[in-house]
Amino acid sequence: MDLSLWAARQPDKAAVVAPTGEVITYAELEAESNRIAHLFRSLGLRRGDHIALLSENRLELFPVLWAAQRTGLLYTPVNWHLTAEEAAYVVENCGATVLVVSATLAELASALPPVEHRLSFGGTVPAYDALEERVATLPATPVPDQAEGCYMLYSSGTTGRPKGVLPALPDVPFGTGLRFDHLMQESFGFARDTVYLSPGPLYHAAPLGWSLGAIRAGGTTVIMNRFDPEEVLRLVEEQRVTHAQFVPTMFVRMLKLPDEVRDRYDLTSLRLVIHAAAPCPVAVKRAMIDWVGPILVEFYSGSEGNCFFMIDSATWLAHPGSVGRPVMGTVHVCDDAGTEVPPGEVGQLWFGDVAPFEYYRDPDKTKAAYDARGWSTLGDLGHVDPDGFVYLSDRRTDLILSGGVNIYPREIEDALVLHPLVADVAVIGIPDDEFGQRVHAVVTPAAGVAADRELEEDLTAHLRQRVAGFKVPRSFSFEEVPRLPSGKILRRVLLERYRSEGTIPAK
Repeated sequence: MDLSLWAARQPDKAAVVAPTGEVITYAELEAESNRIAHLFRSLGLRRGDHIALLSENRLELFPVLWAAQRTGLLYTPVNWHLTAEEAAYVVENCGATVLVVSATLAELASALPPVEHRLSFGGTVPAYDALEERVATLPATPVPDQAEGCYMLYSSGTTGRPKGVLPALPDVPFGTGLRFDHLMQESFGFARDTVYLSPGPLYHAAPLGWSLGAIRAGGTTVIMNRFDPEEVLRLVEEQRVTHAQFVPTMFVRMLKLPDEVRDRYDLTSLRLVIHAAAPCPVAVKRAMIDWVGPILVEFYSGSEGNCFFMIDSATWLAHPGSVGRPVMGTVHVCDDAGTEVPPGEVGQLWFGDVAPFEYYRDPDKTKAAYDARGWSTLGDLGHVDPDGFVYLSDRRTDLILSGGVNIYPREIEDALVLHPLVADVAVIGIPDDEFGQRVHAVVTPAAGVAADRELEEDLTAHLRQRVAGFKVPRSFSFEEVPRLPSGKILRRVLLERYRSEGTIPAK
């Protein structure tokens, strides 16, 4: 539904609630997003133009998001945990003509490349105009040419550079909604009485899409500044949360709370617990179902939007480990030659009968994601059982999934390989009880360099200056890196070695 209609019908209802209890009502969200929409038009932005956003989970971010959504813009939230160089690449690559930042991120904002228009909210940032001042006298009514916009998100590339997934911008009036909005309402029960808890950062696809979709359905979105297991339980009880979304790492942390803490809170308002982003260990999922009931729903998808699988608790208990059957499109499991393999055999997952996508300004990567039949892939491996349920084996050959975050090894390797104390390096993901995987670096020291704790500390300090903190290895081993004559790292050899019992390095 159109935000304006919800604002007229329920003006005083909370559209978004912060952990402190502060709210932005539907009437406030409508008025503020309209003022910002008028500002965007005055800056010359028209349908299909691009803006970038740099902000933590803040109430003030939502009027900016909705202003972009109702003016037909493409908008890219930038991961504020990235280094300045990494964040700058996203801002430059997406072609934004407007950059809107939170003043609490002033240091990072000041290091980003200049764009045509720079705006800040919640305080002053050098070289940025105060958004509040720019919109103070603008109309609180909709612009005359409203149209649906869409988020354009970035995921890591195999070279370590993020790649933007360019969506097909819908040529429809604002209020029509995106395809995902309708899926949320039809398949996940989002409605006017929904209270949705979003513990994840809004620069990620799922927290952003689900948070906006809950408002689109007339419900309330409750945001967290950061995930805290007991705070989740407190907010569920206090706000009478009906829907919540997590990654498996969050499940682990909640399950590790003492029984007396878990028993302290009333979770009976929960109707649906959604999880995705990483494979969930069977034991963890069973424990969650035992705790909150058979209300877990898992989905498997990608920012590319070329597949969507889901599975409810009852079905999962009959097919443990599965991510479900396709809700949209068809799935094909193929060998390296592109031939479909029979049920039960592992191969690469390809998807057909869905809308095409492209990687922004990267035709080579786009071409590599498709085959001659027009099927596309995320590079994941898995198999299908005789009933059509999909099971993932690995998510992208080299990809490390740590706490629901995608990390590509090569970026870390590139940052280490020229270090004077390093002769060779390979980075892999090894099992971790809490995060699913953790980043591990296998390093061949340079001749004459001692493989000791001091070397590990030097390399860690070196990396912290070059990559985001969550990409820095949590463990190291010092040995010869196995390679083919072509120079390709034999990752499979390393993975098999470190997944063998008793050989995983201590944290």
